Amino acid sequence: MRTKKLILASIALLSLAATSMAQDRATGAIKGKVRVETGGPAGVTVVINQNEREVNRVVTDKSGSFLVQRLPAGKYALTFRKPGLSVGTIENVEVKAGKTRSLGDRLILTIDEGSIAFIRGSVFNQEGRSVPGAKVELWKILGDGSTKKIDGRVTNETGSFVFRLTPETAKYRVTLKPANAEPVSQDVEIEGAAVYRVALSLPAAPK
Repeated sequence: MRTKKLILASIALLSLAATSMAQDRATGAIKGKVRVETGGPAGVTVVINQNEREVNRVVTDKSGSFLVQRLPAGKYALTFRKPGLSVGTIENVEVKAGKTRSLGDRLILTIDEGSIAFIRGSVFNQEGRSVPGAKVELWKILGDGSTKKIDGRVTNETGSFVFRLTPETAKYRVTLKPANAEPVSQDVEIEGAAVYRVALSLPAAPK
């Protein structure tokens, strides 16, 4: 009796495997890798549409890779979304039965400038002229008053610099670090996606 049950179970498993293989031969798949301009490529939502109707969706892994399986043969449109990044689309992706269509890593999601905060600034000397090559650091002011360094920049040929940040409410400190003088700082409160401007002046040279 036990042997009969084992035989029946084996037949059921073989039948399930055969059905699965038949389904795989009758459908196709799409795979690819998403790159991002800033941040990590994990967590990008990939929406698969056919004739303006959503048929599936997946999320990229920590390397930005994704795989969509069991798609009937046909043409599809893919949309890529992640907060803070521009929306990406790829149209007319043809899937063939029994094949996996590879999109490679040609899709790069750039920053959506309408959903981030910018701190833009300039450095001037005592005569009001712009200072190229000046070292500027960005520090986040924490709840207990302590600070944590976030980023650093060197001013360009026009004495300007820019930091890109998430739009969450927070307080930052922009610090100019002259080579032979005390640092000069200015605090900036971020309250949403916008451009926040600062101007920093080099201190007078010691006599």
